[in-house]
Amino acid sequence: MKKFLSKIKSSVGQKEFSYDEDMPKEFEEDYVELTADGDVPKARIVVRPFIVQDFSDIKPVLDSLREGYTIALVNIGPLRERDMIELKRAVNKLKKTCDAIDGDIAGFGGDWIVVTPSFASVHRTNAMESFGDE
Repeated sequence: MKKFLSKIKSSVGQKEFSYDEDMPKEFEEDYVELTADGDVPKARIVVRPFIVQDFSDIKPVLDSLREGYTIALVNIGPLRERDMIELKRAVNKLKKTCDAIDGDIAGFGGDWIVVTPSFASVHRTNAMESFGDE
């Protein structure tokens, strides 16, 4: 094995490679130097309220959830008063999107739904879990 490696080393030679030789002529003068400590904004998590008065009001909620940095607090009270069928469609759409992004969804207070992306979850107590099983 040692002979094999030394044979490869001798066939390649001891030539030193320089950056200038490998660089094409067209790139010699025009280049941009990047630094590691740039002004890159950090991703911030936003808790954002939404009011759903119609099924079409669900689209901004879904778009912000798909971005991945928004925890949505959705007020479904106005839609509940208007049309229960549209409410069921809207909630099903939220559930499907929540499943697709591996998030969590829960209702609270009768008129509110919280939807979280995959990095967050909704705390549920034992009383809440047994209430949902009935």
